[in-house]
Amino acid sequence: MLFFKTYYHKIVKYDLVNTFLCQKLTEIPELKKIVLNFGYQKSNLKYIISGLLALEFITSKKGSLTKSKHLNLFLKIKKGNPVGCKIVLKKNTMYFFYIRLITSIFSKAKQPAKYPFQWSSKSVKSISIQLKSPLLFSDLETQFQFFRNIQRLDITLVTNSRSQKELFFFLKSLKFFI
Repeated sequence: MLFFKTYYHKIVKYDLVNTFLCQKLTEIPELKKIVLNFGYQKSNLKYIISGLLALEFITSKKGSLTKSKHLNLFLKIKKGNPVGCKIVLKKNTMYFFYIRLITSIFSKAKQPAKYPFQWSSKSVKSISIQLKSPLLFSDLETQFQFFRNIQRLDITLVTNSRSQKELFFFLKSLKFFI
């Protein structure tokens, strides 16, 4: 953890200040939070419980349920029913998960055409990744009988960048795979 903070303060901040004109220290981009989310089409308690348990195995923090905000007759989901689970990581747990994501998940992707994830950046301040198979985490892989039904894992990295160019430069300097 200490090496990540020193790398950020000594190298990444210096590169960002030299590349982009920043008037204040608060304008320098930094990683604010990481949001992990399992979303399901149908409100099936068995899948939601296994998703909550998987999030707890991955992050060692307790997750929370996400409830539907609207009535959906086509999927037969009532307003207020649980449709997924999520967890928000900040500070030290965020850095630990980021290092784990880079070392264990991205290192397994050897061929660029067959990545086990998809990423998209719709916003200036965040980037989203969808892991097609969350069983890439070794904790989940060893307990396959419990986690074989889980769907894709959505990971959102939230920063305070001002432009998309700044966001991509910041993520590349943190050794994020883009």
